[in-house]
Parts: sequence; structure tokens; C-alpha cells
Amino acid sequence: MPIRPELRWFYPIDWAQLSRAIRFGRAAGRCETCGRSHGAEILCLPDGRWYDESLPGWRDGRGRRIAPPKAEETARARHTRVVLAAAHLDHNPANNHPRNLRSLCQRCHMLHDRPHHLAQRRLTYRRRWALGDLFTGPYWP
Repeated sequence: MPIRPELRWFYPIDWAQLSRAIRFGRAAGRCETCGRSHGAEILCLPDGRWYDESLPGWRDGRGRRIAPPKAEETARARHTRVVLAAAHLDHNPANNHPRNLRSLCQRCHMLHDRPHHLAQRRLTYRRRWALGDLFTGPYWP
């Protein structure tokens, strides 16, 4: 996941090398939560179940083998390419200890960051509401 320019200065200069060491050195090119391989083209269902040709069988969102879905469910499957990212477990980009970093695919990374994104969303809505009150009078949604 690219780093936004305004947050770039919170990361160390050698972040690219550190991220690569976590994703491909320690995790061997796999998500440390669900086991998806970096760069693999997988079939993914909306509820998180997925199928990778290199691994036998269907997997759930945590990477455990499950029974194949029904035919009508597989019709909703979409092809997706897995991209790994190094995620900070405590959401602090200055804390780069290996225990604080984990190699995650895009789905697991979004699930890990969900509480943070919801908090940011709430702040954004509150800020918009306050600006509406300040400059245009009462804010009516």
C-alpha cells in the first residue's frame, strides 16, 4: 500500500527494505493471517472464502480448508490478485520492531485497520458538520 505524501516522514528511510524483509523474508511471500500468496490470482467470494489453484481446496477468511461452495455461490466469485503489505499492528508508523510488523494481504490489512478507518470516518463527518455550522449556519443532512 503506498504511503501518502503527508505521512511519509513518519516512516524510516529504509522502510522499503524493512517491508520487503517482513513480507518476503519472514513471511515467505504469504499473508501471515490467511496464507494467501503474493501475486497469486485467486477466486474470492464476497464473504471472504477463496480458492487458489496452488493450494488444494477452498479456504475460509482465516486460511482453513472448508467444503466447496454451492454452484450458485461460485457464480458470484471474482478473480483478484493478492498484494502483500507490511502492516503496523499498533498503527504507529514509528514503531518498526519486527514483533509490531506483520505481512498481510489487502483483505486482512483492511480488516485489521477497520476500527481505525471507522474512527477516522467519524472524525471526518464531525469536522464537516462543524465547518457547516461555522460557515453556512446549521448543518442539515
